[in-house]
Amino acid sequence: MGKTAKRVLKSKNFTLLMILVVVVALFQIISGGNYLTEINIRNILNSMVIVALLSIGAGFLIISGHIDLSAGYIGTFCGMLIAHFISNMRWPWFPAFLVTLAAAMAIGAINATLINKLRFQSFIATLAMGTVSNGLALLVSGGKYINVPREIAPAFVSIGTSRFFGGRIPSSVLIAVAAMIIYGIILSRTRFGRKVFLVGGNPTAARLTGLNPERISYALFINNAALGCVAGCLVTSRVMSGQIAGTTAQNFSGITAAILGGVSFGGGSGSISGIILGLLIISGFSNGLTVMRVEMQWTQIASGLLLILALTFDYFVSKSAAKPGKTL
Repeated sequence: MGKTAKRVLKSKNFTLLMILVVVVALFQIISGGNYLTEINIRNILNSMVIVALLSIGAGFLIISGHIDLSAGYIGTFCGMLIAHFISNMRWPWFPAFLVTLAAAMAIGAINATLINKLRFQSFIATLAMGTVSNGLALLVSGGKYINVPREIAPAFVSIGTSRFFGGRIPSSVLIAVAAMIIYGIILSRTRFGRKVFLVGGNPTAARLTGLNPERISYALFINNAALGCVAGCLVTSRVMSGQIAGTTAQNFSGITAAILGGVSFGGGSGSISGIILGLLIISGFSNGLTVMRVEMQWTQIASGLLLILALTFDYFVSKSAAKPGKTL
C-alpha cells in the first residue's frame, strides 16, 4: 500500500492534478467566487473541445517520436471546405463531410510520405503542408467568411449548437469526451497502442521485433489530419460559418496540452489521462485570465509561457528518468 502511494505521489498525473488544484483555487479566490460557477465551468469545457481533438492526434504522434504542426491549419481548410460544399454547392452535409475528411486524410498521407520517403524532418514537412493548407483555405473562400445558415443544413448546425441534459452540456463537449475515451482505450488497451509506445521509445528495437514504424507513422499522421478536420468542421457547425482563422489559433494549444500533460517530447511516454489534465490546466488558466478581464495580448503571452513551462517540465522529468535506477 505504501509503495503504491509513493508511486502515485511521484507520478506526472499527480503533479498535474496539484497544479490544476492551485490554478482553480487561485482564480476562485481572485475572482471573488465567480470562477467555479455553472456557467463558467461550461465555458471552460466548451473551450476545451477543439483543443482536445487536436491534442489527441498530437499526443499520439509525439509518443511515436514525431510532431505535426499542420493539424490546426488543416482544420481551418476543412472548415472552409465543408462550408463551401454546403452553402455554395448545396451538397448534403454528410457527403460534404466525407469528401472534406478524405481531403484532410490525403494531406496527412502527404505529410507521412515527405517524412518517411523523402526523409524530411517532421516539423519542416508538416509546417510546409500547414502553410499549403492555409493557402487552400484562402483559395476556397476567397479570403472571406462562408456562412452556413441553419435553414440550409439544420442537421449539420445542430451538431455544434445543440445541448443535452437540460441544456447544460453542449453536444460538442460530448463528442470530445467520447473521443478521449475511445483514444484512451486504443492507447492503453490495444496492440496498436503498445506499438505506438514501442516505436517512440526505440524505433530500431521496434523494427527488430517485426514492427513497421513507417506504417504506424502513416496511420498516425492520417489520424491527426482527420482529427484536425473534425475540429475544423465543429467550429464551422458551432459558429455557422467557415472562419478565416478557424482552428489555426489552437494549433499549438493542442501540442502544449499534450506536452504539459506528460507526453514526452522524446517519444515513448504519455497517456490520455495526462493530456486531459493538461487540457484542464490550459483551458482553466486561459478562462481565468478572461474572467479577470486580462487583455488578449497578455493571454497570448501566458499561452506561450505555458508551452515553455511544459517543455521545461518534460526536460527535467526526462533527465530524472535517465538517471540510473530512476523510472517514470
